[in-house]
Amino acid sequence: MERLRQDDPSHVGPYVMLARLDADWAERTVPERRYLGRTADGQRTVLVCVPRVGADPSRWAIEAEGARRLSVPRFLGVAEVGGTAGFPWYAVPYTPALPLPAVLAAYGGPLPEDTVRRLGAALAEGLAAAHAQGVTHAGLSPAAVLLTPGGPLLTCFGAVRAAAPDGARRAGIPGLDPGCLARQEAAGGRPGPLGDVFALGAVLAYASTGHTVPERSELPAGLRDVVGACLSSDPAARPQAAQEVLRGLVSPEAGTAPVRDAQAGGTVLDHACVPLPGRVVAALATQSAALLAAELPAPHQPFASTQRVC
Repeated sequence: MERLRQDDPSHVGPYVMLARLDADWAERTVPERRYLGRTADGQRTVLVCVPRVGADPSRWAIEAEGARRLSVPRFLGVAEVGGTAGFPWYAVPYTPALPLPAVLAAYGGPLPEDTVRRLGAALAEGLAAAHAQGVTHAGLSPAAVLLTPGGPLLTCFGAVRAAAPDGARRAGIPGLDPGCLARQEAAGGRPGPLGDVFALGAVLAYASTGHTVPERSELPAGLRDVVGACLSSDPAARPQAAQEVLRGLVSPEAGTAPVRDAQAGGTVLDHACVPLPGRVVAALATQSAALLAAELPAPHQPFASTQRVC
């Protein structure tokens, strides 16, 4: 969580901006700008997202509206969409949340294997439910994963679709870690479930090694097979469904309950949340306390500084 810069908006819709969610060093791999804001009366605190500078606001707005209409486990529930054709935005009620890169920074390096396994199971649960509804996330990356006290949430819905029309090459999408883009999608193929599976493998590789394109030997032994399969350049060699990835991650040692069938209407995995290391919990608490203490800027005074707030 960072103080606003001079080029950040002071207001978005009815909300006064208080801070940025993402650090400067992580901004290049975030497909949208994310802020923490509050209503002028101080009654509601929200996470507000707007397009990156240079992005097509109309395409971004289409994906934001699509996200608002979704009801998928582990997908961030968009509560409000607004703005103009040139400056759209969406907002969700605030809960303490850290992007996955900030989680690794707080922890001091890659996460323990069991944490990664549980994180992957939770994300695979959401993707399996989405795919069962005919929905592709098409924007999964480390920055798109927010860890909260209630478990991980998937954000940045549709970032690949918003970046370029179908059939256009997408290599080098601004704000998207290139290691998360499957070869067939980088070549202009339509985003689909197998692209989400590849991106999930890249996210788990990042969580367990610190980067999205690891050597197989860098991966923890217990994750090499499932993560390596997800990262196959050949779509036919990947798990053919997020449900398969989930089965590869669930084990008795992880303490998880039996898998259910998402297409039958039940949850895929019964678990309350992903247990977080103490240093990550402390970082969430620090963010919450700093935001609670943040005061609304005086009227007509820009709230801009380069100093960190936490």
